[in-house]
Amino acid sequence: SQMPHGRMPLPSFWKMVEDTLQQSGAQLRTFCQTFETVTPSPVTQPLNPAEERKVLSLVSKHGPDKLYQVTSNISGSKDLDLTLQRGQIVALLQSVDTKGNTSRWLVDAGGPRGFVPAGKLQPY
Repeated sequence: SQMPHGRMPLPSFWKMVEDTLQQSGAQLRTFCQTFETVTPSPVTQPLNPAEERKVLSLVSKHGPDKLYQVTSNISGSKDLDLTLQRGQIVALLQSVDTKGNTSRWLVDAGGPRGFVPAGKLQPY
């Protein structure tokens, strides 16, 4: 009864709720379309000499088809998670974590090995 719509007839209240939800849905669709068209796809970053040596080592150990580039900075928050910078190259060891989660991949970062979000990697 303290709400501004508390005295509104029930059919009018439900109509207002439906209108609000439709408007919010339309705004969300517009946002999604804008986000998809405005956000550029990740660009391959140039490598410094130390990173190039690491990439050559990863290629010799794992092969070129296993190399991925980090598309945005990753801050490891769980045990065995890696913290990596955008542009780093890693080699895919397993496309699943120990619990069967396919959104976390086991990678070799040219020394440390650990898990990273699969969505932050692109084939190199």
